[in-house]
Amino acid sequence: MALVTGYASLVTNVQTYLARSDLAADVPGFIQNFEERFYRSQKNYGFWLEQSLSTAIASSVIAIPTGFLQLRVAYVSGNQSSRLEMVSLEQLYGTYPRGGYTGVPVWIARDGSNFVFGPEPDSDYTIKGNYWKKPELLRNFASDAAAHWLIVNAPDLCLYGALLEAEPFLKNDSRIAVWSDFYSSALKDYRDLMEGRTTVGFEVLG
Repeated sequence: MALVTGYASLVTNVQTYLARSDLAADVPGFIQNFEERFYRSQKNYGFWLEQSLSTAIASSVIAIPTGFLQLRVAYVSGNQSSRLEMVSLEQLYGTYPRGGYTGVPVWIARDGSNFVFGPEPDSDYTIKGNYWKKPELLRNFASDAAAHWLIVNAPDLCLYGALLEAEPFLKNDSRIAVWSDFYSSALKDYRDLMEGRTTVGFEVLG
């Protein structure tokens, strides 16, 4: 395998492994499908996906950050020991209907592109905490000189993950089982790495 040092070299490697000229134009789609599937799994959230949150409430809401995946922790500034509980929108509005009781929020829920709170805030409190953010797509790092963090840390995972997305076009290709084994091994190593970062307290990146 040639070195996977960025998006362009990843595309080249996937095309080489597939050895199917008729699928060359589909390779970017295979890579993106792998990314989307990979990021949907909470087991793959690493510390380098964690982002800080510090936003003042305006008109009783705060906008959900771009690329938001999942809230990790949130609290009203100045009251870090009392975390906001993430609940369903139905539960929040059922317990704290709009136009009713107001006060310091204790619940938080997602309502479309905003976070809403229960009870409805009686002031423009600042909400702090952190959340998991979806990284930029690999294709936005087209230059090998500006490699994506996933390619830097797990190039084999990207390669075999993208190859597996071609399975519907390959039918009963015997290589699928081999790529699947390599992908599973790389994924285990990646998750072990993430657990190690959380255990020893590596610095949060991003």
